[in-house]
Amino acid sequence: MPRHDSTMIDLSGASADCLAICAARHPDPFAWLGQHVVGQQSVRRAFLPDAFRVEIQTPKGWIAMEPIHSDGVFVHQGEALPLPYRLRWEDRHGLHEHYDPYVFGPVLGDLEIYLFGEGRLYEAYHHLGAHRHRHEGVDGVSFVVWAPNAERVSVVGDFNDWDGRIHPMRARGLSGLWELFVPELAVGEIYKFEMRHRDSGVVFVKTDPYANAFELRPSTAARVVEDNHVWTDQSWMAARAGHDWQHAPMNIYEVHLGSWQRDAAGHFLSYATLAERLSIYCKDMGYTHIELMPVMEHPLDESWGYQVSGYFAPTSRFGTPDDFRAFVDHFHQAGIGVLLDWVPGHFPRDDWGLARFDGTALYEHADPREGEHSDWGTYIFNFGRNEVRGFLLANACYWADSFHIDGLRVDAVASLLYRDYSRPEGEWIPNQYGGRENLEAIDFLREMNVVLNERHPGILTIAEESTSWPMVSRPTYVGGLGFSMKWNMGWMNDTLAYLEQDPVYRRFHQNDLTFSQLYAYTENFVLPLSHDEVVHGKRSLLDKMPGDAWQR
Repeated sequence: MPRHDSTMIDLSGASADCLAICAARHPDPFAWLGQHVVGQQSVRRAFLPDAFRVEIQTPKGWIAMEPIHSDGVFVHQGEALPLPYRLRWEDRHGLHEHYDPYVFGPVLGDLEIYLFGEGRLYEAYHHLGAHRHRHEGVDGVSFVVWAPNAERVSVVGDFNDWDGRIHPMRARGLSGLWELFVPELAVGEIYKFEMRHRDSGVVFVKTDPYANAFELRPSTAARVVEDNHVWTDQSWMAARAGHDWQHAPMNIYEVHLGSWQRDAAGHFLSYATLAERLSIYCKDMGYTHIELMPVMEHPLDESWGYQVSGYFAPTSRFGTPDDFRAFVDHFHQAGIGVLLDWVPGHFPRDDWGLARFDGTALYEHADPREGEHSDWGTYIFNFGRNEVRGFLLANACYWADSFHIDGLRVDAVASLLYRDYSRPEGEWIPNQYGGRENLEAIDFLREMNVVLNERHPGILTIAEESTSWPMVSRPTYVGGLGFSMKWNMGWMNDTLAYLEQDPVYRRFHQNDLTFSQLYAYTENFVLPLSHDEVVHGKRSLLDKMPGDAWQR
């Protein structure tokens, strides 16, 4: 329906609204652009920078719009038109024709906005980010982003020459959410968000935190994609829901897809090739599960995926999101479960990503004593903020829902649990009770485990937790963290220490093998021999053994 205004129709190119639109500083572009009705009069305004001429489609045919500002503001006055209507314009690139994006209603409903603010929009991945769908009878792409400290947010891409003036977004009240439906936009388009900070006035560009795909690194733009995979693992998923994993054997193969195998030229293999080769190897070796080191998008190969920049996107190094769905599907057909390494504790400082996302410490704490991890040079998530907690909860659900992942191995849980983790005295802030426990992170981990198990029966969550925190793998209703299992780091260290002893002296170190039995039943333990023990000069398992090559 056309918007009805109580003010006089503004046809001036010198009005405050017009000048704000031209300067890309208008806080509510929908209040001025599009169609507006005042009494029996109506006006349609369009902002198309660099357009030579603009026409509007009416029941009587195409009619020229009147230019009122040299930057590209055009108006048409007359009887109200049925919505949506089309615009046709010519610029230096040629002739264009599209629906006017500023005549469409909101994309987000009030319930979604409320749940997002509460941190309980567990399917936020269906709403935020970029999604192609039909809105008010027209196909296009809706963009939604959270940036509460921005004065203006625009979506930019090849489709608008990366010009932040062309597609400013609609602010949804005080929620901090911004949205825009761009009609007729195609799958495959790349995009980012351009923002203007409301206090400093600084303009900057960020990639989409909720993007489902990205360009191949080192490029960082998000990409519009669709989920077109047809799953064939229904029998696996049904069996998983009733599987008694606590009384069944489990043999997990940890693998980094980028280094497991490469082609003859040293290039990465595709998800399809990896699925075929890796599943055969795992079957031959008797593995029941694979655990993938992080496949979420990341800018730096050397990080092995542990510095995540795209939490909702499988890395484009090996293919598309649908290619990764087919990868998981293939393993399920082979009877092998797929676990993902997940990094909810910290994220990199890249200025195009989550760091200082809207010009402020949004996803992280502002105080470096809470918000920075000096060991890894990363920022720490602010688990006390509803929207940030909801981002991570939705992300966990996303991999289980959209990719049929069978479990998450949660990285560096100890760094989440303790405020003084790897910090000297005076460089950390106690909790509200004066303790070192990170109460907000504890609540997050418990909620994550509860939500995942309620929504995805049979899913596993495994904690890489290196301290003696009690009841990590016990239910939340008895005071535990709710994980399915915990890595037994003590067993790993003791076993490798024993392995490194010369056989002549091992009889003096038998306690290394037996000590773990003192606590073996306090948790549901996984016994790991992981990548952490063979990197950074720690030597391979073979090299840890004493003796020469023949003796090993």
